[in-house]
Amino acid sequence: MNKPKKVALAYSGGLDTSVIIPWLKENYGCEVVAVCGDIGQGADELAGLEEKARKTGASEVHIEDMREEFVSQYLWKLVRSGGTYEHKYLLGTSIARPLLAKKQVEVALQTGCDGLAHGCTGKGNDQVRFELTYKALAPQLQVIAPWREWKIVSREDAIEYARAHNVPISQTTTKIYSRDRNIWHISHEGGALENPANAAPDEIWMLTRSPAQAPDKPGEVTIGFEKGAPVSVDGKRMKAFELLEALNRIGAEHGIGRIDLVENRFVGMKSRGCYETPGGTLIMFAVRELEALTLDKSTLHYKQQRALEYAEMVYNGLWFTPLREALDAFFEKVSEPVTGEVKLQLYKGNVQPLSRTSPYSLYSLDIASFTMGASYDQKDALGFINLIGLPIKVRAAAMAAKAK
Repeated sequence: MNKPKKVALAYSGGLDTSVIIPWLKENYGCEVVAVCGDIGQGADELAGLEEKARKTGASEVHIEDMREEFVSQYLWKLVRSGGTYEHKYLLGTSIARPLLAKKQVEVALQTGCDGLAHGCTGKGNDQVRFELTYKALAPQLQVIAPWREWKIVSREDAIEYARAHNVPISQTTTKIYSRDRNIWHISHEGGALENPANAAPDEIWMLTRSPAQAPDKPGEVTIGFEKGAPVSVDGKRMKAFELLEALNRIGAEHGIGRIDLVENRFVGMKSRGCYETPGGTLIMFAVRELEALTLDKSTLHYKQQRALEYAEMVYNGLWFTPLREALDAFFEKVSEPVTGEVKLQLYKGNVQPLSRTSPYSLYSLDIASFTMGASYDQKDALGFINLIGLPIKVRAAAMAAKAK
């Protein structure tokens, strides 16, 4: 295969992508276009990014503001689905990769690139997420995955390579954590976390207060929803990105959203990571409370089953697929009555519902009350139980006869 002449690199300015620019030029002799997406990782991560990329060899640098698109077109779809991976993980890294890869492909096609590159390791899930997006949107472009080619086998090796090529980095061999941050969460992997027998060091947490140090007085927040998507905080309507920022601040203050997870990677191994998702935890908790109020039993239970499938698809990088699009259409339809407000109490890492209100509530006090009422004749339960229990009764009788 011919070597590409111009390669678009998914660039974050972290250790891996920082060393990839000089490595690509050294080993492929190609021009490198660095593509970075602003999805709410913060000003600190974006500061000086263009200058750094150019100093290390990039001929072009594209930093795209995708914050509002990320929240409204990706995260709110995840919220409507209710998808959570392996009980805990709110898919903060997983849900961002298809959008970043899509923008990378768009820039590659606009700038005449004939190749794509990423800094994902050969052991991780992200290589799958990026490359499945490439296949869906630009299968004609050659893909370069340096971690599957070069002789660097550890982050220590990458640090040494960076030093040898005068690439500025913040990591050291004594404090190595791999982190991924966006408006939804931050993940922490590597270092002391690689051994699941080790407790997560206090030093890793960056967004949230320790629950022990959270306020001694409980906090309250009210989240408003329309058709399954958040639209307001404490009665104030906001744009999607601003709303999530506000809830991140509130949740972080009260130590909300920390998880420590041993997960099953798509590539076949188990890994351990710690995640902070303060605002997302509040939103997902609240929308479940509202769904319990507004969705009938059959719809709610069926939706919960599909949510597991959806979470696995997002985790595995299968975003640009017909099935994901069809599931989103289902969740959008199902969420039409999921409108209302949920008030939450926050206290030292815990979340409790205080109130749930909706114009589409299916909760009937007349029916649910222990007081006998005209809307529900409790005598009807006898026939219901007899019909449901008939197969059980017949089997019991058969077993008794056989035992004689």
